[in-house]
Amino acid sequence: MEEKKSKVILHGMWASTYAKRVELALKLKGISYEYVEEDLKNKTESLIQLNPVHKKIPLLVHDGKPVAESHVILDYIDETWKNSPRFYPEDPYEKAQVRFWVSYINQQAFDVMARVLYQKGEAATRSVEEARERFKVLEEGLKKHFPNKIIRGNDDVGLLDIIIIASFGVHKIFHEAIGVEIIGPVNTPTLFNWIESLQQLPVIKEVEVPHDRLVTFLQKYRQEHLQQAANA
Repeated sequence: MEEKKSKVILHGMWASTYAKRVELALKLKGISYEYVEEDLKNKTESLIQLNPVHKKIPLLVHDGKPVAESHVILDYIDETWKNSPRFYPEDPYEKAQVRFWVSYINQQAFDVMARVLYQKGEAATRSVEEARERFKVLEEGLKKHFPNKIIRGNDDVGLLDIIIIASFGVHKIFHEAIGVEIIGPVNTPTLFNWIESLQQLPVIKEVEVPHDRLVTFLQKYRQEHLQQAANA
């Protein structure tokens, strides 16, 4: 008897780094899925009904069962589809290091980059300095705990790689859009080369956002936020 094929739907938004994490995970696992692009100012009824707590993207729907929050979704994908690549190393200590640095990126590095985007003047200067300090910590952590990292193909991509490329793969666009460089070959060579290696993979190219569209989006988002802050 033929096995019933799963139905997978992903609710996302083209510029969302969190949705990109899930999109990349699905492609790495070779999972066929339907994609629903959400307008965050006019969300679909299905998103609101299936994710009533947060009403946010990304949302994965697997055979009618909703799974919310990107980190929860990534673990769900890896535990449901056990084919390669597996998102965590088998060694408990190596797995702990992956979890620690993923948490650091989510709570420290990515957060401060967002603040750089929507600040100006002295506040922006302070945030840029803080960002560079935090990325220095990340750089040293990657160099110390993952010294032999080699990326040749999809099977070499795990959770930490997904988080790095989805969060920082657009760092050159970020630099172009707001004129601030946080990641570069001089200050963060390990992270910079890690990103460059990942971007050579065809599967990464499949989920890349359009360059000019994202530059325009970031600049518009920044101006809107600064205007709101000025009017507050």
